[in-house]
Amino acid sequence: MGKIKIEKKDIWIDMTPMSDVMTLLLCFFMLTSTFLTPEPVKVNTPSSVSEVKVPENDVLNILISPEGNIYVGSENKNTMVEMMETVTDKFGVALNATQLKHFREDAMIGAPMALFADYYNLDAEKMGEEIQKLSIPLDSINGGKSEFQEWVAAARESNPDIRLAIKADATTSYAVIKKMMSELQDMNENRYQLITNLDVKKQAEI
Repeated sequence: MGKIKIEKKDIWIDMTPMSDVMTLLLCFFMLTSTFLTPEPVKVNTPSSVSEVKVPENDVLNILISPEGNIYVGSENKNTMVEMMETVTDKFGVALNATQLKHFREDAMIGAPMALFADYYNLDAEKMGEEIQKLSIPLDSINGGKSEFQEWVAAARESNPDIRLAIKADATTSYAVIKKMMSELQDMNENRYQLITNLDVKKQAEI
């Protein structure tokens, strides 16, 4: 019996609909993604079972490195500039156009006022290296506010609805955190959020 030959046909799949779907998905993720603000130092936060999320807007982030260095910053660049103008006016520090440009590009504030102008004279790479050695001082000035308190007060003046979020490393000295919180209490800033990592194992045990 003779074999029946099956005619071979080319299979053609129209990929246009799939390309359209991929483009739509890409646009969706790009428009809905939230980009994290870069931090001057790496901080490994302690674990907790709290699921309360920190708001994305109107937040003054207070970062404390493992060495106890303190930085402040906001996602709102206009707030940052207003804070800077308020604090530099009080300390008699003036930034030129280049320094102001570098300030706008910086993620967080960490240079003490004594080195503020010099720090923003550096290029971006040098700023990234130098900021890890700097910190906003907690010591009071002539019995008045500390530089840290001045920055917090300037943030509150710029945005009365701003909220405070504290992010400290798990190995940061408790004495530094306690002193920083004490300075907030002296300003009647008693409401703030502590940023931690969600401990899934402990949460499951509860």
